[in-house]
Amino acid sequence: MAEQTAPNADQLETFPNPAPGRDYTIEIVCPEFTSMCPKTGQPDFGTITYTYVADKTCVELKSLKLYLQLFRSQGIFYEAVTNRLLDDFVKACQPRSCKVVGAFTPRGGISSIITCTHVAKQG
Repeated sequence: MAEQTAPNADQLETFPNPAPGRDYTIEIVCPEFTSMCPKTGQPDFGTITYTYVADKTCVELKSLKLYLQLFRSQGIFYEAVTNRLLDDFVKACQPRSCKVVGAFTPRGGISSIITCTHVAKQG
């Protein structure tokens, strides 16, 4: 069996923003996100939502899908993965602003929603 590649920002492809002079919101909903609990090794399921205002580039959706799939075998807590998703997205796309929300399915009767935000420094 081939070793799986670890997810990183370089796997996210971009394309030129077709309207860089305008602020407009792009929302991407990924309802089938899976990672692993680092304590139990059990799968964690959630919906990841990216909401961003592009600057010079937009993320290409197929590359985002393939990148997210690489987390299936990663042992990582909800808080860490949501922050990681934001950091990698910002590194790849350099948006004007971005919010990543991880809404994870209940485990033991408790659900978690993690929200991470980024606003580019004006400059």
